[in-house]
Amino acid sequence: MSRVDYFRDPDAPPANSVVPSVTAVVTDMSGQLLLIHKTDNDLWALPGGGHDIGESVGQTVVREVFEETGIDVEVVAVTGLYTDPDHVIAYDDGEVRQQFSICFRARPIGGDLRTSKESKEVRWVDPADLDELRIHPSMRLRIHHGLDPHRVQPYIG
Repeated sequence: MSRVDYFRDPDAPPANSVVPSVTAVVTDMSGQLLLIHKTDNDLWALPGGGHDIGESVGQTVVREVFEETGIDVEVVAVTGLYTDPDHVIAYDDGEVRQQFSICFRARPIGGDLRTSKESKEVRWVDPADLDELRIHPSMRLRIHHGLDPHRVQPYIG
């Protein structure tokens, strides 16, 4: 399934669904950030995905990061709640989803990098190299908040 992200675009289609989801800012001991190159929109992003019935949101983070990257993580903190109604995602099946993402900090505790059906490339990235990658503005905001060592309160927006 392909998707198009609309961000503060007056021509965006109206949202017709909201799905709770998570993203994770995963950094290793050297400060490298775990990113995926997504198959659905060809952008680089934090690993994450939809919350499933029967699991806690922390379990969603662990499951989604592992499914998309092969890395096992431990959740450390909430970095923000991203619910901007001016960010909608249009899927080719007609769903137009309003963003609703809870972003967490997590640390790797095992596993090996691998791709999935949702990630055509997975790698550890030096934060100084982020400007070289195509990353959606909303994802950049989450990365910025998640890497900010001075941020003590979660972002709410």
